[in-house]
Amino acid sequence: MNRITGMAVPRRLFLQAAGVGLALPLLESMTPALAKTPRESETPRRFLGICNNLGLLPEHFFPQGTGRDYEASTYLKLLERHRNDFTVFSGVSHPDVDGGHPADICFLTAAPHPSSGGFRNTISLDQYIAEQIGIKTRFPSLTLGVNTSGGLRSLSWTGSGVLIPCEEKPSAIFRAMFTQGSPAQIEAQVRKLEQGQSILDAVAGQAKDLQKSLPARDRERLDQYFGSVRDLEQRLAVGKEWERKPKPTAPGPVPTDISTPAEYMAKTKLMYDMARLAFESDSTRSITLMLDSVNSPVLELEDHEITEGYHNLSHHGKSPAKLAQLQAIDEWHMKLLDGLFTSLKDSKEDGQPLLDRTMILYGSNLGNASTHVTTNLPTLLAGGGFRHGQHLGFDRDRNYPLPNLFVSMLQRMGLETDHFASSTGTMRGLELA
Repeated sequence: MNRITGMAVPRRLFLQAAGVGLALPLLESMTPALAKTPRESETPRRFLGICNNLGLLPEHFFPQGTGRDYEASTYLKLLERHRNDFTVFSGVSHPDVDGGHPADICFLTAAPHPSSGGFRNTISLDQYIAEQIGIKTRFPSLTLGVNTSGGLRSLSWTGSGVLIPCEEKPSAIFRAMFTQGSPAQIEAQVRKLEQGQSILDAVAGQAKDLQKSLPARDRERLDQYFGSVRDLEQRLAVGKEWERKPKPTAPGPVPTDISTPAEYMAKTKLMYDMARLAFESDSTRSITLMLDSVNSPVLELEDHEITEGYHNLSHHGKSPAKLAQLQAIDEWHMKLLDGLFTSLKDSKEDGQPLLDRTMILYGSNLGNASTHVTTNLPTLLAGGGFRHGQHLGFDRDRNYPLPNLFVSMLQRMGLETDHFASSTGTMRGLELA
């Protein structure tokens, strides 16, 4: 009941409006048609953010010593041939991001206190990039996931704090990038986009009639809603333009999806392949990949017998058997990462390795999954044209803000910004090559 007018606010109207937005998950990541286009970079720059939400055993990840003469840890030795292509960080975290497992949704947002009542997420790094340069590619961003409960766990969040669901099927990603619809199918999709835009216009018009009679808090929420509607309308317009443009030639057959969650590593490898293909075809320049280890079962791992679920293993209690299984899993993560780096180095764009134009952020929301701490996060940045081959070590008691790295990455993307989330500047010690 409206306290001012005594009228019952038609809540169905707001549910209908929200339903339109949720019915278009792929469009959540499209860039506004009227977004400000930044000054063009000399070369295209790309971003891939990967979060393993159970992290890595810290004693096997962090190296000894700092600078360029650091002694590689057990895990980093598996990346040794790429030593000069990445920087490893220690003593970094997101200020005020706490709460253990819920912090994974803040890995690319750094929004504080995710487990608190009334928490509202903020824009993720990939979506910030998409809003600025996403208009240059068919997909302003791609949001991918492995074992993410049907896509309902995600690293990608809109500016209004709405989750963008993950796509878990490589076949769907591949077809979206390379399968051209018939003329009739294309026009049918365009009509759907136009219809969606008209629905949003109508719902916004109805809601606006209520604005003057609402209390201040409701008016503020309605303003946020209007902003979301305007963004969706603009994204729909961009989608309509791209529907009529030819897609690149498929590089091979459609990949076969893996339905068994236990085949976690094979699913991860497929997603790495999809990310590489997306960058090679310039289908997008901003990708996130949520590796939802928390919701993964007993893994099928080549050459190793795993006896318990991934989450249970992370609470190892220093059990030698559990630690050995966790180490085997972690080492597989490093092997897959090694393969990703290799494939991007082997792929050339204008005669240069694609890795030199692609920033890969690999890390976790947990510094130690066994104790749920969200400090001292295992973090690695590869590629992107930085001067790598070093360990940047910061205070492990008073951590350095990880969002500073995000600012450096945004600037490398050609975006003129000096702030993101809780940053205090750019990443100290990270220089361009």
